[in-house]
Amino acid sequence: MSAALKYTLGRIGLFVAVLAALWLIDMDVFLKLILALAFSAALSFLLLRGWRDEMAEEMASAAERRRTEKERLRSALAGEDGTQDPPTKDPDSPR
Repeated sequence: MSAALKYTLGRIGLFVAVLAALWLIDMDVFLKLILALAFSAALSFLLLRGWRDEMAEEMASAAERRRTEKERLRSALAGEDGTQDPPTKDPDSPR
């Protein structure tokens, strides 16, 4: 399971758990939703630090792979690709 999916499901789970706890209190539904959002964000900052760091690392490595691939493609398009053989002179061609 990807780190982003784990972190997202963790955030949703915390929101639902806090909302369920607030559901027992007699107040406006909109206020319950706002409080559940605020409390779950604070709890996720504390409880889901490992998953958040794992997700950030996964995203950084993906960005580095994209950057490397982009540089490789640019150099290939510019003719600077080191994998191509240098052009050979044809002995039959006129000079």
